[in-house]
Amino acid sequence: MTDPRGSPAPALGWTWSNIDPARHFAGDYAQARAKFLEGAAHRNAKVESHTHPAARGPNGEALAIDIAFMGAADAPRALLITSATHGVEGFCGSGCQVAMLADDAFVASVERSGVALLLVHALNPHGFAHLSRTTEDNVDLNRNFRDFSHLSRNDEYLEVHEFIVPATWPPQAQNEARIGQYVAKHGAFALQQAVSGGQCDRADGLFFGGTRAAWSQDVMRDVLRRMGASRRQLAWIDIHTGLGPSGHGEKIYAGPDDPAMYARARAFWGADVTSIWQGTSTSARLEGMLFYAAIEECPKVEYTGIALEFGTRSYMDVMNALRARQWLLNQGDDHVPQREAILRGIRDAFYVDTDAWKAMVYGQARAASLQALAALSS
Repeated sequence: MTDPRGSPAPALGWTWSNIDPARHFAGDYAQARAKFLEGAAHRNAKVESHTHPAARGPNGEALAIDIAFMGAADAPRALLITSATHGVEGFCGSGCQVAMLADDAFVASVERSGVALLLVHALNPHGFAHLSRTTEDNVDLNRNFRDFSHLSRNDEYLEVHEFIVPATWPPQAQNEARIGQYVAKHGAFALQQAVSGGQCDRADGLFFGGTRAAWSQDVMRDVLRRMGASRRQLAWIDIHTGLGPSGHGEKIYAGPDDPAMYARARAFWGADVTSIWQGTSTSARLEGMLFYAAIEECPKVEYTGIALEFGTRSYMDVMNALRARQWLLNQGDDHVPQREAILRGIRDAFYVDTDAWKAMVYGQARAASLQALAALSS
């Protein structure tokens, strides 16, 4: 069987999508949520919403984690796709999820596969709505899944905190000079590891893992227990942005340092799946990642997962946007002259608002999802 353009048609009778992905991306959290709920209703998907008990959006609107479920409740295999783990990164993940719901060919592939599909929209709705990577408590959700009774001290982060999160913005020249000195002495990746690996020492710092489970973590664990633990297989794609070449989706293995599980991820998604444990990823080694919830809440399930990381801008552009946003957060966010410029900067650092970029990321997210469906149904 051949596609009209001359390429072999995918297995399982998949057909090609001709939707316009860009129209399914949103300009803010409220619009993204409305698009997602409308798309789920169009597909008659089962929807449940978890409204944040305290936090609200910038205009006082409710913030929620919305879950759309398609397929048989007792399907032995499920594909989970999450967006906005890192708040402001949700523009990309939400757009991909909404486009999937609008994509007749993709939905038909899900139905033929017999795999249950769970779309978790805006896992960190506060960060999405307020243009922050972190939760309402400045917690990096992908550093929050940890044992809080044994919190380790991150001395490397404490060494750099003072000049990574400066007292003034823009930073003073001597502050930037200290970054250059650190890189000259230790290397650029050492700085990335020190800053982004995760820390629980400074609540006013970057990549703060928290000192207790975030509200979003509690919701995610509940979803996994109810919707994942009874299945035989669970695949998880967590959509992120901010690392790598613009528009390129790096498939980063999301699991423990387990060669067999890593090999299974490569069997699902290809030999280009990278690993923080193998040193092949653009990401540093992290602590407290989401995947621990799947392993802990679904112990009898064969779990396979990746973070799908789409590039936006250069690493230093992204890091400086994060530094500025943290400085703004530490000021209390209100009535700061630089506020609007900083918020625009953080949005632009994690979301490339062009039709071409949106088409690139949706095509890759769609392909990764179809690969997971094929592996689960084989």
